[in-house]
This record gives sequence, structure tokens and C-alpha cells, in this order.
Amino acid sequence: MRKPKLVKALIAGLTALFVTLLVVGGMGARMLLAPNFMPEGTYHIRIYPGNDFQWLCRQLEDSAHCRDIGTFVRLAKLLNYPDHVRTGCYAVEPGMNNRDLLNRLRRGHQESVRITFHNVRTVEDLAERLAAQLMPDSGELAALLEDEAFCHSLGFTPQTLPAMFIPNTYEVYWNISAPNLMRRMKREYLAFWTEARRGKAGEIGLSPVEVATLASIVEEESAVAEEYPVIAGLYINRLHRGMPLQADPTLKYAAGDFTLRRILYRHRDLDSPYNTYLHTGLPPGPIRIPSITATEAVLNYAKHHYLYMCARGDLSGRHHFTASLAEHNRHAARYQSELNRRGIR
Repeated sequence: MRKPKLVKALIAGLTALFVTLLVVGGMGARMLLAPNFMPEGTYHIRIYPGNDFQWLCRQLEDSAHCRDIGTFVRLAKLLNYPDHVRTGCYAVEPGMNNRDLLNRLRRGHQESVRITFHNVRTVEDLAERLAAQLMPDSGELAALLEDEAFCHSLGFTPQTLPAMFIPNTYEVYWNISAPNLMRRMKREYLAFWTEARRGKAGEIGLSPVEVATLASIVEEESAVAEEYPVIAGLYINRLHRGMPLQADPTLKYAAGDFTLRRILYRHRDLDSPYNTYLHTGLPPGPIRIPSITATEAVLNYAKHHYLYMCARGDLSGRHHFTASLAEHNRHAARYQSELNRRGIR
């Protein structure tokens, strides 16, 4: 009589074990493989230094619409992740499970981000533009851009460093360090300055940095890109004749005020190496980060005999070009008269 009871007990025990294994296995499968994140579209979570595991969980609940944060926490603890949170920009996709997301987070498998910077004047502007797209903050970036030793390590000075930045779109990791970002920009600079471009610069008698410096002046002179090659040719004519450039944008840069609408005699007396009325040749470095369009305009400048330019009186942003000082003075008088009429001081 004992054997049937033992068999029944064994069957009951095995059944209980089987049910337990099923439950545990189901819970494990749910913890590992069940879809647990349902953002409306791919959500990019950006983890900064100092963000801890609790912060991450709140973000996943609030923005990645985590269905069951408890299963994510349990698996994360099993994998010893909570004490090893890594910075970066990580994609959380609709229907993603805990295992796949944690593998991504633990291994630092980030999404690259696209950064752009166009129409940038100062290094402070550049630092702010980059900081808005990347993990390093603007203060850290600005300090590095002005660090003389670091600039020298890249082959530049703080004055010439703006020439290194080629406005374009680049893919980088969001948490790239500030020094590594600058080194990446140096590689892009070297890639841009091909043998063909360096050859054209040499034919003009300029280095790549000097081309960028002239391009920055050309771009500040006109809002009309089709004028760039003509303006570039005019300044190259003056450089080759040993004439001062007398470029008004350099006075605005020297004054620290690009909003100036009228250049006065007092601006021409500013004691600055960027004052191209007082000093011949190019200023120490670019007065803005020149666009590729402006740089190409210098390399492919229009060949002519113009030595003078004056903004048109209709304030269209276009210019009169002439080789005659007398004719230039007549254009300048009309332009000044129009500024007076409009009350521009």
C-alpha cells in the first residue's frame, strides 16, 4: 500500500516543480524578451555624467513609456548594471525588450548624432552651437578653443583656430570629449584641404589659413553669395599691390560689434591688429568661420581690375565695384547720403 502513496507524492512533487519551473521560466522570459518599451517613435535617451540608475529608470518610465519598470530593474541588477551606468545617447525603439536595451546600455552601443554649424561668427557662438548638440558644455568647449597650448597642438593659434572648422554636417558620438571633437575637426580640415585646393591657394600666394581669413572677410562684406568671387578678386588685387584692404567688417570685429550699420572715422582709428585701415595685409586670423562657399570663392576668385567697392544706396546688400577712386568716391557719397536720409547713425 505504500508504493502507490509514494508514487502519488512523487508525481505531485514533480508536478509542483514543473509548474514552478513554468512560472519561473515565464517570468524570466517576460523579464528578458517581452516588449517593455513603447515610445511613439524611437526615443533617444541622453545620459550625462552624474545621471544615476534611478534617474535612468524615471526617464524610461516618463519618456520611453516603460510598461513594467520592475522587470527592467530586476534584470539590470542581475547583470550588475546599476553601478556601471555609462554616458551616451542611446536609442530606445518601440517594442524593445529589457535584454536588448540593457545590452545596448552596458556595452555603450550608442547612436551617432549629426552635428552642424553654419553662419557662426565667434568661438563663443561656436561653443554654444556645439554644446546644444553634444554632451560637453559651452564653457568647456570655449575654454579649449581659447587654450593656447591646445591650439598649438593642432597647429593653430587661438586667432587662427576658426580656420580649422569647415561648416558642414558631421556624424559623431554624442558624448565625444571636447578634445576629441577638436581632433576630429582637424582631420576634417585636412580632408577638405586637398592637394588641388592647396595648389590653388599657392597660386594666389596664400596658405589655407590665409584663404580662410580672406574668405571670412568676403562673407561678411556681402549678403549676396554671387558677389563673393568678385569681392575676393578685389581684395586679392589690393593684397598683390600692397594696398591696405580697408575692409569695414574687420573694423566691426575689432570693435566687437557686428551690428554696426555705419563705419565712422573713430572706428578707423581703433588700435587693433584687425584694423585693416591701419595695417596692410591680412588680419591675424578669420573674423568668422567662413562657409565653404566663401572659401571656394577665394580659391576661384574673379579676375578683374577692381580695387574699390561700395554698398549700393538701395541697401540691397549688393555693391558697386570700380577700379577708379574718383568713381568710388561718387558711389560712397550717394551711399552716405542715403544713410543720412534714413537716419542711420
